[in-house]
Amino acid sequence: MKNLKYLAPAMLAALALAGCGKEKAAETNEQETAPVVKLEKVSEQDVDQLAVYTASVEPEIINNISAQMSNRIKAIYVDEGVRVGKGQKLVVLDDVNTTQYQLAADNAKAALRNAQINYDRAVELLKIGGGTQQQVDQMEMTLINARNTVAQAERTLRNALENTVLTSPIDGVVTARNYDPGDMTGAQPILTVARINPVKVVINVNESQLALLKKGMPVEMTFNTFGDEVFNGTVSLVMPTVDAASRTVGVEISLPNPDARVLPGMFGRATIALGNSRHVVVPDRAVVKQQGSGDHYVYVYKQDGTVSYNKVELGQRLGTSYELISGVPNGSQVVVEGQNGLSNGKKVEVLK
Repeated sequence: MKNLKYLAPAMLAALALAGCGKEKAAETNEQETAPVVKLEKVSEQDVDQLAVYTASVEPEIINNISAQMSNRIKAIYVDEGVRVGKGQKLVVLDDVNTTQYQLAADNAKAALRNAQINYDRAVELLKIGGGTQQQVDQMEMTLINARNTVAQAERTLRNALENTVLTSPIDGVVTARNYDPGDMTGAQPILTVARINPVKVVINVNESQLALLKKGMPVEMTFNTFGDEVFNGTVSLVMPTVDAASRTVGVEISLPNPDARVLPGMFGRATIALGNSRHVVVPDRAVVKQQGSGDHYVYVYKQDGTVSYNKVELGQRLGTSYELISGVPNGSQVVVEGQNGLSNGKKVEVLK
């Protein structure tokens, strides 16, 4: 029993020594395993605010070539995809009614001549006392009616002639043909001609950016069909109303298209510079994407030798860097190498 009495304090001392040893070993192990990182100081820069929008291409002008009255088609000289010039003859319709309208116009002109002669005669008779003012007034009314009849007949004849030979009102491309020779014209246009130089590009812009958009602003366009090739246009119209459902504003861009490479219906992207802002810019190597969330983080080095895991909002990619909207203070040192194994508050060793 006496031996046990002296043994207990000895065991307690040994256990205490062992515990201290473990703590020292843990501290030593932590120092030995501190991750080695490379830092880079970041700063604010002036960054052009480039807004990118999805865009669709439309013709600048669309003209439907139609007959003013129902008629039979004698000939159509163009087909879909054919380029046409302003004033070019496109369609000839049956002229069966033209002769009738021409005869009516000729008869109206003859009646007008007779009315003019009778009026002049009545005026002369009145001057020599051989007629009355009432007769002159009657002849004048007949003359006026004859003039109106001629005008109506000529208008009908002109419409018939215009309805016989249909021409293109613009330079463009035939985008639709709905009839063949021998068909009677109906509700649909015979042809549709679209002007595609320039083309009209339509985008929808968030209402928060409305104040930044102005007519005449330059726009860079790209299309999937042409890879990275850039086409230059300008803002031609900012709609005066906001869509209540989407809270967006329609914007039209005029894009020169002299070789007709850009076609209506194409999908594209429009990039517009909306001024500039001053934001922190970090190397892309500093940005860590959190798996499964889509969030992005940057490790920021602190004065006590640890790192903080800062969530950031990315702006634009600038070559090998990113604009940060928020998350990293100006002048910070960020980790650009050695992120594996890091965590918030982790002590690190800086690579000199």
